[in-house]
Amino acid sequence: MTTPSLQTVTLGGEEYAVVPLAEYEALQNAVDEDVLDAAIIRQVLENPDQELVPFELVKRIGGGEHPVRVWREYRGMKSGELAAAASIAASYLSSIENGKKPGSVKAMKRIAAALSVSVDDLI
Repeated sequence: MTTPSLQTVTLGGEEYAVVPLAEYEALQNAVDEDVLDAAIIRQVLENPDQELVPFELVKRIGGGEHPVRVWREYRGMKSGELAAAASIAASYLSSIENGKKPGSVKAMKRIAAALSVSVDDLI
C-alpha cells in the first residue's frame, strides 16, 4: 500500500489538506467509534459497583485456565481456604478447578459468593 502524496489547498490565507472522500469517511467512522468507546469506558469507571480486573486475569481465563482457580488466586486464597469458605470438600474444589467435575449449581453459587463474583464469572 502506497501513501498518497499530501495535497493542500490555500483558501482565504489558510492552508488545508485535501483528503479523498472515502478516506475522510473512514477517519470520521474511526473517530465516532473512539467517542463511543470513551463513553462506555467513562460509564464503567463511574459505576462504583463495577470491579475492574487486570487484563492478565482475563487472559488466563481466555487461555483455558479454569475461572475458579484464576479468581481464587486473584483473591489471594489457598484452595483449602476457598473450600472452607464455600462449605465444600477441598477434593471437590480440586476436581472443579482441574475440570474433572463441572460443579453443581449449589457448589458454584457457594464458590461465587466466597469469591465475591457472580456465577457467570465462573463458567
